[in-house]
Amino acid sequence: MASSMGKDPEQTSTALRFGDAVHAAAERAGYDLRPGAGGRKALAEDVGMSQSAVGRMLKGETLPHPTQFERIADAVRVELRDLLVRGGVISAESANNLPVRVRSHPISPEEAADAWGITDPVIRRFLLATIAQAISLQQESRKEAAG
Repeated sequence: MASSMGKDPEQTSTALRFGDAVHAAAERAGYDLRPGAGGRKALAEDVGMSQSAVGRMLKGETLPHPTQFERIADAVRVELRDLLVRGGVISAESANNLPVRVRSHPISPEEAADAWGITDPVIRRFLLATIAQAISLQQESRKEAAG
């Protein structure tokens, strides 16, 4: 990581936290961020940033320009508010004052479990299996109604 000498320690800390939050969300969203795996390049293309800028962001060396936050959140399939709070850019209290935006993609069962704070592996597997069953039943119901 680059030296933080001469930089605002709070800004450096926020950049590290934001980088960690984006890294974790990107991996959950399917980006393989290992060197040479292509995930960093794909993420850069999806958010409209250079690969080097994405690399610096993921390492916690820099924060992206505020105009890029929404594209990053969309690419890693995390609500903008959640990304900004997890990344230490804004407080949870401030997030409550942000307007709710329409999601550009449906929430995944994993995102629902994360949003509800379900971390126990047994409970999480049960929840995900229940959601999968509910989705399957809904699809069957729609097919019967259509046919």
